[in-house]
Amino acid sequence: MRVLYIGGTGEISFDCIHESVRLGHEVTVFNRGRHNAGLPAACRFVAGDVEDDATYGRLAAGSYDAVCQFRLFDPAALARDLALFADRCGQYVFISSASAYRKPVRHLPITEATPLDNPYWAYSRAKAEIEARLRSQDRLPFTIVRPSHTYRAQMPTPMGGNVEVSRLLRGKPVVLHGDGESLWTVTHAEDFARPFARLLGERRALGEAFHITGDRAWSWNEIFEAIAAALGVATYSLVHVASETLVRYDPEWAGPLLGDKSPSVTFDNHKVKAVVGDFDCPIDPSRGMRMVAERYPPSAGGFDPALDVLLDRIVAEQERLGS
Repeated sequence: MRVLYIGGTGEISFDCIHESVRLGHEVTVFNRGRHNAGLPAACRFVAGDVEDDATYGRLAAGSYDAVCQFRLFDPAALARDLALFADRCGQYVFISSASAYRKPVRHLPITEATPLDNPYWAYSRAKAEIEARLRSQDRLPFTIVRPSHTYRAQMPTPMGGNVEVSRLLRGKPVVLHGDGESLWTVTHAEDFARPFARLLGERRALGEAFHITGDRAWSWNEIFEAIAAALGVATYSLVHVASETLVRYDPEWAGPLLGDKSPSVTFDNHKVKAVVGDFDCPIDPSRGMRMVAERYPPSAGGFDPALDVLLDRIVAEQERLGS
């Protein structure tokens, strides 16, 4: 098949491209071309900025059996894709987010029938709105994929970025939401890519939404144990703080925490398995964190100094409680 990837170097898309090439597809990658090292040489590369209508419009010169849209976050921008691909695409695969599912979580495991209703995170609501707009049109055959926490080059941490990893490497306490025992599903991109690539060209996937995750969840304490071990950090300190308290320190954490990572989350993958066949996700956190550390060695730098100062303040104030 002729497959177009919009994006291609992110945490998820990189391995999906490799799997698509392995399956024999003719793959075109559209991105700015700055970080394509490591992508298959068999790919055709088209350089351009997704925000630039002129360069993006060059994609109209081709026709594709599948278009994998990893770079759509604004509902208004969907209109451009509808105009561009309506007659040039057999399957438009929109990468949504499992964070769009209803919060707080009331029933587990989450299925694709769980309502999309996240009052805490604008990012998730935008993804849900794009899904709704896709469903309201009939010009472009579509499939929706909702990844949960999928990682490749970065350790999966609750607040994102490098600050937690940096603090581990510098021997500083790491702030972790709740008591660290809420369950979280982390999926390595290599495990995600295999079922994802098998959705391409699958007629039974048209008009449907699927999440793709592992079937097992781990506590955040276990995840950080795996991160520390991969970094070679034998002794470390976790400071557990209620999510609501953390949001009082920084309201921007409401989305990533209350809207995503604070509640225990598990997923039912029967729907996608019924279409692509059974699959497992053998890369557990212990192995996955080692893969990140070996392939993309983290450093103690690269963190937001202001965030580091805030975390120092939170640790100090928590340690004074009850004393």
